[in-house]
Amino acid sequence: MTKVIPLESIQRRQKLLRAQLHSRRLNAYIVFSPENLRYLTGYTGEAACLLFSLDYCYLITDYRFVQQATTECQLTQIIERDRDAQSLGQCLAALCNEFHLTAIAFESDKVSVAQWQKIALDLAGYHCTPLNSCIEELRKKKEAWEVEQIRQAARIGDEALAIALRTLKLGVTEKAFATTLEYQLAQLGSEGIAFATIAVFGENTALPHGMPSQKSLADGDFITIDFGAVVNGYRSDMTRSYIYGSASDKQLALIQTVLKAQQAALNILRPGISACEANTRAQEILEASEFAQHAGPGLGHGLGLFLHEQPHIGAHCMDQLSSGFVVTVEPGIYIPNFGGARFEDDVLITHHGIEILTQAPKHYRLPHENN
Repeated sequence: MTKVIPLESIQRRQKLLRAQLHSRRLNAYIVFSPENLRYLTGYTGEAACLLFSLDYCYLITDYRFVQQATTECQLTQIIERDRDAQSLGQCLAALCNEFHLTAIAFESDKVSVAQWQKIALDLAGYHCTPLNSCIEELRKKKEAWEVEQIRQAARIGDEALAIALRTLKLGVTEKAFATTLEYQLAQLGSEGIAFATIAVFGENTALPHGMPSQKSLADGDFITIDFGAVVNGYRSDMTRSYIYGSASDKQLALIQTVLKAQQAALNILRPGISACEANTRAQEILEASEFAQHAGPGLGHGLGLFLHEQPHIGAHCMDQLSSGFVVTVEPGIYIPNFGGARFEDDVLITHHGIEILTQAPKHYRLPHENN
């Protein structure tokens, strides 16, 4: 699969951002976010900053990344900054002066206070306005090329999980299983892990984001596995829960309630549905159950170059879902000192409904067949 973002995608993204700047009466935007740099230019390296104007696009980096930036970036000019002779603020000021840029916005939520204070000293003669979530709004709606990267990451995750599950047996530790799963992701072509893998057993499954420990798998344990693959920077994010061996009535009721809540949300997902409405459908199932007080709030989030993108699907999100959105649907129940379960799928909103990108089975009973 090609790693090069189609040129027409870069052109479209830059055109849309310029329209946003123009509507705000701004003539330049300073971009720091690695994900936004990649989205606008194709750059995948480090130590870079973008000065994006109504007419120009300059990626500022240093000698370590110039060759990489030159190879990767499209419709972008590369500026090699000598870090010993020129500060980033001085470099930005020189470009702003050369192109008569006066109304400048910057990503205030993607730069540290200390770093911006230094830059601001050199831009003291310019009017700089914080502007956040501008590019993130554009990233909500995925292009066909982006969707294919997420779809491929989801396929890798499906296959890696199927292989790793064969190694689950009594006595296996959470850390050992997580290592096996991550190895399979790498073997199948993932660029890395989408986030720190969650693989927890027994009462540890009551921790929504519990980290793998030396706890060993025992009969009757809940198992929660939450992980993702990465393809060309785009991430998958899938959770599956299981009961290993013997299962109590309470465990079965809990896991079946979570599955029912997820399905209720999936049943209504389509263009035009508000994020809060989808959340409500799942919460109605959870709140009507015996586990209501232990239901996790929120239903999911957008997915793409960043793990948690817009929209964040919860009770207070009024965003309407649109074709091209990729979101997670992940209700859960978490009972301290007992355990919990979560099922999560990556879902593409289409013109006519949805496509579920993560296809790993949801057969939640795991027998002792590997012993």
